[in-house]
Amino acid sequence: MFDHRGMKGLRVRKAVGIAIMGALAVAALGFVVMSLWNGLLPPLFGLKTIHFWQALGLLVLSRILFGGFHGRHGGSFRRRQRLIQRWENMTPEEREKFKQGFRGRFCGFQESGRA
Repeated sequence: MFDHRGMKGLRVRKAVGIAIMGALAVAALGFVVMSLWNGLLPPLFGLKTIHFWQALGLLVLSRILFGGFHGRHGGSFRRRQRLIQRWENMTPEEREKFKQGFRGRFCGFQESGRA
C-alpha cells in the first residue's frame, strides 16, 4: 500500500529547501550589488557607500523599473514552439503574406534586391 504521509513530508522538505535556496540567492545578489557599488561608484563618482539593505532596495527598484529577474522562461519556449508549428502549417502564399506584413511593421525597412 502507498503511504501518502511520506509524500507530504517530501513536499514540505522540498518547499523548505527551495525557500532556503531562494533566500541565499537573494542574499548573494544583495552582497554582489553592495560590493560592486561600494567598489566602483565611490572612487569613480564620489558617491556614498551603501549597506546591504540599500543594495537589496536597489535590486527591487531595478526589477520595478527594468523588469529583470524573470523567473520562468518556459512561456517563451512554448510561444516559440507554437509559432513554429503555425509557420509549418502555412501555405507558401500565407507565408509570403505574413512576411510582407512583418516587414511593414518596421518603419523605413525595405528589402533591397532580395527575393
